[in-house]
Amino acid sequence: MIRKGAAAVLVALTGLLGLAWVVSPIEPATWTPPPNALLEGPYAPNERLQPIEWWAKDLIGPEAITVAPDGTLIAGLKDGRIVKLEVGVDAAQVLFDTKGRPLAMAYHPDGRLIICDAHAGLLAMDAAGQVETLATGQGGVPFRFVDDLAITKDGTIYFTDASARHSIERFTEDLLEHQTTGRLLKYVPATKTLTRVADGFSFINGVALAGDESFLVVAETGAYRLWRVWLTGERAGQKELFTDSLPGFPDNVRWSPTRHGFWVAIGSPRKPEIDLLAAWPNVRRIVAALPKFVQPKPARHSYVLLVDLAGKPVESFQRDEAGSYSPIACATEHEGYLYLGSFAREGVARFKLP
Repeated sequence: MIRKGAAAVLVALTGLLGLAWVVSPIEPATWTPPPNALLEGPYAPNERLQPIEWWAKDLIGPEAITVAPDGTLIAGLKDGRIVKLEVGVDAAQVLFDTKGRPLAMAYHPDGRLIICDAHAGLLAMDAAGQVETLATGQGGVPFRFVDDLAITKDGTIYFTDASARHSIERFTEDLLEHQTTGRLLKYVPATKTLTRVADGFSFINGVALAGDESFLVVAETGAYRLWRVWLTGERAGQKELFTDSLPGFPDNVRWSPTRHGFWVAIGSPRKPEIDLLAAWPNVRRIVAALPKFVQPKPARHSYVLLVDLAGKPVESFQRDEAGSYSPIACATEHEGYLYLGSFAREGVARFKLP
């Protein structure tokens, strides 16, 4: 009787796994993760990311923080609103509601606020609050997940489309799938031309300009690494590995005008079980079809890393505590502070740099 019962359970389980494979929302690729970084030197665990100021906790998911010309802060929220707020003041002024998911903003030399909206594409808002859609796709491929941007002094806009397959609501599926459909694009407002600069990224995410604008640094979240894309000189248009084997998933990247390097927000530390599944696409296909509560969960760990102009890690600020401000999606430096944003946490925070 026991054997028959066990056999029945095995048959039922096999059937469920087979169904999960069929209905899975992903088509996973086989890949080889880079070796995990040793947790020493700049990567060594620490509790340096404290104390922080933390306010406006009624605002959910302010992914990226940018500083307006008047010194106030601009953030895009999970519910679609773009808001202006002051340091330490909980009340916020709503500038616009994209009805989508604004992830990154930066001011253009012409005064407009350029917006990356995961759903609506690349947008521009003028001082009167009028919004123009600049781009919603390129090369016949519509944008699925417009993520981050960097703007040159002459007004050229570089931005990322994280995935051509999955929207922001399914970013975990994109990480499990590990297709390399992410791309870096360039939009020139003066001519309204849109071109692809580089592609082949697994969940391309943050993008930042070097201080002299000779190159861009982009984060490839799905592969734990940063890339350099040259904009000037003999290597213009080429991409090369900048920082490999990061100890976590890199999110947004921002230039540090004082340390002459790049602040990299690490959304979550690497998880061995995710790397273990890299060589098993069929298992990942089944995992993606399982209920969310049984899928791998990110660890809550505040983490900001500084890398230099050669892509070498210099120092990190971390805090490993359940109540910490994490996951950190962006760290923007301004007048001696790092302003922190999160795609999931409530409120905004800032940290006084030593």
